[in-house]
Amino acid sequence: MATTYQDPISWPFLPYPQNGQLTYDSLEQSVRDSIRIILTTRPGEQLMQPLFGAGLQNFLDEGNTVALRRQIQTAIVNSLQTYETRIAVDTVDVETVPGAPSQIHIQIYYRLLRTNAPQQVGVSMKGGWPSASNTTSS
Repeated sequence: MATTYQDPISWPFLPYPQNGQLTYDSLEQSVRDSIRIILTTRPGEQLMQPLFGAGLQNFLDEGNTVALRRQIQTAIVNSLQTYETRIAVDTVDVETVPGAPSQIHIQIYYRLLRTNAPQQVGVSMKGGWPSASNTTSS
């Protein structure tokens, strides 16, 4: 899975020193990190939580079809609703990247339950897909 992240993954309960003080990530950053962990963890990877994760890597060798994109969407929604209880998932868009049939782009729209603030996060995946079916892109 090809991803580009500018911020390192951090855990919400671990402070980090900054200017002689202990600081914590914001709620928004903590949730983004948690979503990234859920998306990139394969079910069975965590010993005590064998069902944890969306397992996006498991879809890389499948054909890039409408049915596969629907499976990816369902896996993401189910995993986020189960393992990230600080958000309400509004929608998950899974689309083929225009001009790149071996890539898909996933855009997740959600709200933070504490503040009801709308948020979004995007992920691109490049698979070994020979072709893509016709889709419209956002």
